[in-house]
Amino acid sequence: MSDDAEPPFRPDHFLVNLAARGLIGIALALPYAWRVGLMGWMMRRVIGPFAGYRDRALENLALVWPDRPLAEREAIAAASLDNAGRTLIENYSTRAFTRRASGVEPTGPGYAALKAAQQAKRPVILVSGHFGNYEAARAALVARGFQIGGLYRNLSNRYFNAHYVRTMEAFGGPVFPQGRAGTAGFVRHLKAGGQLVLLFDQDVSRAPPLDFLGQPARTALSAAELALRFKADLIPFFAIRQPDGLGFRVELDAPVPHSDPETMMGAVTKALEARVLAQPGQWFWIHRRWKGSQS
Repeated sequence: MSDDAEPPFRPDHFLVNLAARGLIGIALALPYAWRVGLMGWMMRRVIGPFAGYRDRALENLALVWPDRPLAEREAIAAASLDNAGRTLIENYSTRAFTRRASGVEPTGPGYAALKAAQQAKRPVILVSGHFGNYEAARAALVARGFQIGGLYRNLSNRYFNAHYVRTMEAFGGPVFPQGRAGTAGFVRHLKAGGQLVLLFDQDVSRAPPLDFLGQPARTALSAAELALRFKADLIPFFAIRQPDGLGFRVELDAPVPHSDPETMMGAVTKALEARVLAQPGQWFWIHRRWKGSQS
């Protein structure tokens, strides 16, 4: 099935979406801070263990850090699940979340580079991983006049995907689906000097393995390839959740020098690795990051 084809009807997907929408609806009825905390707790204590996300996180942690005490790995897994739950409901709390994130002033050498590129009408590709909540950075930049486009992969659950896409559109800036339907749009956006966000830290079949946390991880080169093709700055960025669980710090690293795609994505991977080493509970350990490289 191509990226543009609609997934077939599946009763289990319909029921999962129904349950998810019900839980999200209940959470949205609560005050913002309560709902964010509740969804963090639900993912950490109920959904994560039931859905197997906790076990998957622990498997990844055992692969990467087998010598760390089990209690430490369990604490990291719990923090990762909490962050994932918070991120989910934040992205559905568009108005309140955007209002908070728009007050965050980005920092780092990449922010000055981004402003210079905007003034020169030069395209920029902002690249990050599933760390903290990248939408906080996107919202902060959109609030400052940047046209931050997003490129997304359609979910296999078409019912959940419909409202998932609407949450991304609500943050401002155009969003494009992967596949033929979205390619022409984001190419035009870049050629016009726009900015595009890409997340790179999921396993991609047939992609080359790059070292991440001491293990080979198949890594898409598309962000670097686009940067080279359109002469765009490639800027790693991160939205780091703060100790209160609600606020964020937004950091933009210096642009990655143009060379070849593997070298450039190796530098981006190292930038993410540094954040994960500093605050491991903020990365999505629930993804099968090393799936293809370990088989």
